[in-house]
Amino acid sequence: MTDCDWIQRTIQHRETDAVPYNFIFTPPVKRIAEEHYGQDLEESLSLPIRMTRLNSIKPLYANPNQYGETITDEFGVVWSTNEIDRGSPVGPCLPEPDLSQYMFPNPAKESRFTHIKNWSAQQEDHYRIIWVGDLWERATFMRGMESILMDVIINPMFVRDLLDRLTEYILESIRIVMGKGMFECIALSDDYGAQRGLLMSPGHWRKFVKPCLARIYGLAKSHGLAVFHHSCGNIVPIIGDLIELGLDILHPIQPEAMDILFLKKEFGKHLTFCGGISTQDLLVSGTPDQVRCEVQRLKREMAGGGGYILEPGITIQADVPRQNLLALVDEARQPALRRTD
Repeated sequence: MTDCDWIQRTIQHRETDAVPYNFIFTPPVKRIAEEHYGQDLEESLSLPIRMTRLNSIKPLYANPNQYGETITDEFGVVWSTNEIDRGSPVGPCLPEPDLSQYMFPNPAKESRFTHIKNWSAQQEDHYRIIWVGDLWERATFMRGMESILMDVIINPMFVRDLLDRLTEYILESIRIVMGKGMFECIALSDDYGAQRGLLMSPGHWRKFVKPCLARIYGLAKSHGLAVFHHSCGNIVPIIGDLIELGLDILHPIQPEAMDILFLKKEFGKHLTFCGGISTQDLLVSGTPDQVRCEVQRLKREMAGGGGYILEPGITIQADVPRQNLLALVDEARQPALRRTD
């Protein structure tokens, strides 16, 4: 069974001999892992999932020593830079709710796709996921979180227009990348939740965001691709909507915001969950034994009926001690423990 088969069976809710796992590291954590496991972490950790993203003039992690204290992306959003994470949007490109003078970047720019052909060929035995962009999240970067949330109420036509234009950008990106190489799944990064609930009402989400996702998911599905969706926070009220649209994998399931066992019970027949290990508490302040026990618990409780990929509840941050990182990785790679009831 190839890695691709392993993940495909998991998504199809078929039990496998081991629970699949995945890790995404911030630069400082990646260096620690490389020192212990070797430079090529995908190979040394036998990661069944392989991910890449379309190129951007702002890399995901822009080191200030190379790019300066700020960097501007292709949408015109100014980002802070630092050595430990992706930075923060500090300069929205839409100070007013008006698109009349704004020019969207070209989704067909060839430099976005130069690596896809070789990457897809090199990873053909693994489950290949390509990050194709962000929608609501991109709107918050372009306008600012407070402003776009106010716009939902007082400038709804602007919000609809902005999200429609961003949807077209993503759709064209998908159409192009499908012609550049083979892969199994697209990924969308689009945060809708805070720690205790949605950033907007479920009704507003269904009015503005859901129709756009229907088009994005629909295009992927029509070409036989699965859909992987990243949304931080508590998004329980709209999980049923995501299933209705055809979502396959929901990520990252922050346990501080949502109960993964509840999600398994309520939605596990229709959805695969990727994540669930606490990055706010357990990995930061727990002991290595506690980390191992939690990994074992999730394998034991979540493995039944497939539909689970073990991963931390967000990209592993620089505040995770080395011994906890190694405990997480090593225990994740051990065979799953089965429930006996």
